[in-house]
Amino acid sequence: MYDTFQTDRLIDLWLAEDIGYCDLTAQVMIEPHETGAFVMNAREKLIVAGVDVAVRIFKRYDPSLDVSVHVKDGDTIEKGTIMLTVRGNARSVLTAERTALNIVQRLSGIANLTAEYVAAVAGTRARLIDTRKTTPGLRMLEKHAVTCGGGLNHRLGLDNGVMIKDNHIAVCGGIAKAVERARRQLPVLTKLEVECDRLDQVREALEASVDVIMLDNMSVADMAKAVDMVGGRTKLEASGGISLATIGEIAKTGVDYISTSKINQASSCVDIGLDEAE
Repeated sequence: MYDTFQTDRLIDLWLAEDIGYCDLTAQVMIEPHETGAFVMNAREKLIVAGVDVAVRIFKRYDPSLDVSVHVKDGDTIEKGTIMLTVRGNARSVLTAERTALNIVQRLSGIANLTAEYVAAVAGTRARLIDTRKTTPGLRMLEKHAVTCGGGLNHRLGLDNGVMIKDNHIAVCGGIAKAVERARRQLPVLTKLEVECDRLDQVREALEASVDVIMLDNMSVADMAKAVDMVGGRTKLEASGGISLATIGEIAKTGVDYISTSKINQASSCVDIGLDEAE
């Protein structure tokens, strides 16, 4: 889910960055009124994310272009699948081509890696969630890509919830005092989460009746102890040092959520091309 108004503002920046003064190659190589038909196709198996954004890019640059979408975000498609077809002014299509491909390749790559992590926790109660460690300017769309891959979104921004971390706790003089201070001004429907890296902190956060306790960089053994200690009275989130190699064992401890920045920061762009329609 993303906002189209905000997306169009981003698209304007992307196109301005890529085009500069003009698409010199298109201007000198293609006559003004030449037309063409092109298809965006998957060159590998992938999970689709951002195809509607690609449509908006083409239409934003030239509203006269005719764009037909053949897949939807969240679809798993095979190599060779045609994702969309764009027809119209050839200069316009080729000028907007790279921007459209870049965003779909990036977002689909995130969806692909997210799906791998989701599969690694299948059969457990744990749900995969993302973090705020996103590419500046692309958070809204990268978090959308996470949901396309089956993951969940953590905070969209700093205004989405209260996360009490070690430095907040240090300033306030302890978890209980930090939670008390936060609750004085906390909006009534806003959740409060506390970061803990020791079991005694988990006990203190539990006694303070927080909504979520983050188990930060804890050992698997300590996570399991925390799950037993909490006994379902609040939600537990495991974070720190999460990878495909470790997430399965962590999920078996019984935590509710596992957050990782890897699904954004370690994802690879997928291979997608734009070719002349046959």
